Amino acid sequence: MANLLAISDLQSGDIGEIFDVADSMAEINRRRIPKVPTLRGQTVATLFFEDSTRTKLSFDTAARRLGADVMGFSVSSSAVKKGESVRDTIETIEAMGIHAVVVRHRCSGVPLQISRWSDAAVINAGDGWHAHPTQALLDSFTIRNRFGSLDGLNIGIVGDIVHSRVARSNIEAFTKLGARVTLVAPPTLLPARMDWPVEVSHSLDDVLKALDVCYLLRVQNERISEALFPSLREYTALFGLTSRRADQLGPDAIIMHPGPMNRGVEIAGEVAERPNSLVTDQVANGVSIRMAVLFLLLGSPRESLIGSDGEHGDSVSAAPVSAGEGGGSK
Repeated sequence: MANLLAISDLQSGDIGEIFDVADSMAEINRRRIPKVPTLRGQTVATLFFEDSTRTKLSFDTAARRLGADVMGFSVSSSAVKKGESVRDTIETIEAMGIHAVVVRHRCSGVPLQISRWSDAAVINAGDGWHAHPTQALLDSFTIRNRFGSLDGLNIGIVGDIVHSRVARSNIEAFTKLGARVTLVAPPTLLPARMDWPVEVSHSLDDVLKALDVCYLLRVQNERISEALFPSLREYTALFGLTSRRADQLGPDAIIMHPGPMNRGVEIAGEVAERPNSLVTDQVANGVSIRMAVLFLLLGSPRESLIGSDGEHGDSVSAAPVSAGEGGGSK
């Protein structure tokens, strides 16, 4: 069965198919009763070994709106606290009868390993610093809905790039769809090696006026074990989207953030409420995109599945499981 482990598993045509289905799902979500029986009889297990609000609720909502049963999992009340391995957890849950596993884990590569242990469809909801494919899909979908296409757009990704799986997946998705991406961060918050087709700037003020999309990332203080910049106040002074900086954006430019936001750090509270801030649109589109992914994996003919029969979905580019490259989140 096909999986969705990383944006690199998808071709631009696959992404286009997901968007087409997500358009239909968005229409369903606008109905008075936003539910269809498409996945009735299917069970989706959501295994979040790492805390999550938006992503978990979004997948739960998406599965239920398609008529699927949802099997939830909480590490705090599970046998993981007693030392049970991920593999034993998966085999236990699979024995109960599941069709898809949505998994988030602090270690890169865990979804790949699970796909080797399980016959269920595996969807990566974030692994370490490696990937968060459905976030990149919903972000790309949100931008496409505003501009019609990503082709030729200038997108700036601003902030803590080095610790961000969102940044990595978005870079792949945005560039695959024809956008020009500029990473904006202090050198200490950029990876030591970058093999992406992107530009780099250490000054937000220098790039603001040229951006169509200003995509902000939070500083992941819980992942930082050393002083990578002098203080949050200085970070905000140099890289925060203040009201003054937001005024420099073009009239059609949009502001995005995957959440959770640190208001007053990477984005001013007032800026987050502006009409060109699409943060709530991202959340709403996340449900439509995840409904589309679940439908394509579980509800459509086999030949139209995402990366079916190993063409993309089973050819995995995930990094090996390693506690050393873990802990990344939005």
